[in-house]
Amino acid sequence: MTDAALYFTAPETVEVREATVGPPADDELLVETRASAISAGTELLVYRDQTPADLPADEALDALDGDLSYPLRYGYAASGVVREVGAEVDSEWVGRSVFAFVPHQTRFRATPDSVVALPPETTPAAGSLLPSVETATNIVLDAAPRLGERVVVFGAGVIGLCVVRLLADFPLESLVVVDPIERRRTLAAALGADRTTTPAELGAVDLAGESAVGGADLAVELSGQPSALDDAIGVVGYDARIVVGSWYGTKREPIDLGGRFHRDRIDIVSSQVSTISPELRGRWDRDRRMEAALDRIDAIPAAELITHRIPFERAPEAYELLDSEPDAAVQVILEYS
Repeated sequence: MTDAALYFTAPETVEVREATVGPPADDELLVETRASAISAGTELLVYRDQTPADLPADEALDALDGDLSYPLRYGYAASGVVREVGAEVDSEWVGRSVFAFVPHQTRFRATPDSVVALPPETTPAAGSLLPSVETATNIVLDAAPRLGERVVVFGAGVIGLCVVRLLADFPLESLVVVDPIERRRTLAAALGADRTTTPAELGAVDLAGESAVGGADLAVELSGQPSALDDAIGVVGYDARIVVGSWYGTKREPIDLGGRFHRDRIDIVSSQVSTISPELRGRWDRDRRMEAALDRIDAIPAAELITHRIPFERAPEAYELLDSEPDAAVQVILEYS
């Protein structure tokens, strides 16, 4: 069987190239990929050459070695079926559906402890959304929403929508989602947002002269746009907190930290899925967080989030779509025949 892998070869250029996978080693599984999800955030930064070239691809994922300079294999959201096992691996793995943090390619080898066994009822496409659910789980853990709080989420991409779905289970006073794209706002409302609005409408006032969105206890920034930090500062109240889950890559914007940010003691913290918050490490590790994500993956309506399913051999079309028509796509999945 001839295998193939996706390579980022230059700005706005990806290629499907022949790859050699080979049989599993004694302690490995051989997995046939069925679906892999494209991250419209991180992967588009790589596609557009908006990442620091000397930055490691991801030191927490063994499958992503080297840095982010071209050419490179990238991607971290593959689900498939185990087809073969090595001599030291239990044969019951054969036929099981699994997830792995590996780049986009037709088959891959992995050890049992580096894959996640998916629930039998989880489809390959839904399984490929597991990293988004895990990232959303990490963001909510870092945000630590409290009873009766007013929360604003900036960005209703896939991560933002997963965060909204998780936050909707909390007894909040209000959950507001800010996104410029109507389709995403509609999805956010369906997933539990009490209200949605656009960035342009944030400064609007009601009949009493009050801001339409303001005095929030917590803001979660997931838009991927550095300028949204100014909007987040503008909507939170005194001693509030802002959790930034976006990775901006090399994108830069001037942020106004000279006004009420300082006097109002507003906290801005980052949330990154490669690590667990120091406040939680005594009780939480990556395995526990993954279990929490697995418990909630079926609560995420994959069929509604996945707007495009594109054959792997036509992968360049998927990136062109995400790059040029962001309003048209929410989650794009590569499917493997």
